[in-house]
Amino acid sequence: MKVLIVGGGGREHALLWALHRDNPEATFFCLPGNAGTAKLATNIPGSATDVEAVTASAKERSVDLVVVGPEAPLAGGLADRLQKAGIPVFGPTAAAARIEASKRFAKDLMAKAGIPTAVTRTFTDLQKALTYIAGHAEPLVVKASGLAAGKGAVVCQNRADAKATATAMMGGSLGAAGSEILVEEFLTGEELSVLVITDGEHYAVLPPAQDHKRIGEGDAGPNTGGMGAYCPVSIATPTLLRSIAAEVIRPTIRAMADLGAPYRGTLYVGLMLRENGSFSVIEYNCRFGDPEAQAILAAAPPGLLPVLRMIAEGGWMPEGLRLGQTRHAAVTTVLAADGYPDAPRTGAEIRIPRGLEQATDVMVFHAGTRLDDEGRLRVSGGRVFGVTATGPDIASAAARSRDASAAIEFEGKQYRRDIGWREIRRLGG
Repeated sequence: MKVLIVGGGGREHALLWALHRDNPEATFFCLPGNAGTAKLATNIPGSATDVEAVTASAKERSVDLVVVGPEAPLAGGLADRLQKAGIPVFGPTAAAARIEASKRFAKDLMAKAGIPTAVTRTFTDLQKALTYIAGHAEPLVVKASGLAAGKGAVVCQNRADAKATATAMMGGSLGAAGSEILVEEFLTGEELSVLVITDGEHYAVLPPAQDHKRIGEGDAGPNTGGMGAYCPVSIATPTLLRSIAAEVIRPTIRAMADLGAPYRGTLYVGLMLRENGSFSVIEYNCRFGDPEAQAILAAAPPGLLPVLRMIAEGGWMPEGLRLGQTRHAAVTTVLAADGYPDAPRTGAEIRIPRGLEQATDVMVFHAGTRLDDEGRLRVSGGRVFGVTATGPDIASAAARSRDASAAIEFEGKQYRRDIGWREIRRLGG
């Protein structure tokens, strides 16, 4: 069996690790991959968003399955092109990927399907947006409607900040992603990431996770693409997950089918849990979360590869399929480059202690790494590693992840030492 994983971040390294665990005899490719994926797969140079080149690479190597990691290639129609070429692909079509590519589309979908979410207004005219903001309660949230690499949602403590954020987004600070913005009420509570694998009708829920988006400990500072995650989450009780399935997951899948864009792939639902037991959808993503995937895949038992292949080949998931169990707890700590998230500095040499990457309870998932001409490992992106550790509980997994993160060295390294703090406090750890 030949498998091509599209993407080059920590999520893709984690997917490669999990699928290789399921079938170590398979041949794996990554496009473009990173220094970590090169240990388990053949990296193919190129851009994940070059739809024609990715398709040509898959055809040339006669791959049996393509798994698409990032959202941009999906929004750009990669799954459609691969399907047209007769290549099985796990990931939604461009029409279905609008659920992430356009926040306006997602909000309209929620409204039509009766899915709980924050009160929102959408704008393409800056002056109208500023007028609306002037009368909005504080704090409030300003979001770019398009894809912004996880950095398109800004919590603004006051209207002045919201006006400045809206002006910057619509002025091009996020490129085309900010040409349309959403102004949204601020929701209080605790976030939860629920990912499901679906064939467009049936679905299976993966173990829920919680990520840490802020750069600083105690959830301080600006938002990032994610500074860490843990799995499982004790507040995600079976009762709560049944409610989320009934009020969010099933209506979403049904609404997409009704629109003529059946959703086949990973559906990520970001939720805000309220103190009164209610919940609201913050966002949808059309792929595995990053860094949630690293923690979820490390915590969950093997068996993902045959399910992904079945869906990619147009099959239906078997009744009663369960993917939500965990074998142990997992915590992922993201190591970021100096200057991240605003202006990450690349090129620093990386030193990983001998034996760390061979540990059975620690997985060093590479993200922004490369090998230079002399074979030295260097920083090549904003998020450099997702250091994932497992243990019998979140507190022990977090301690192992922290220790491993401290042992990896590169100039300007940034990381949080409190990943999983809510769960540890909740469970008295």
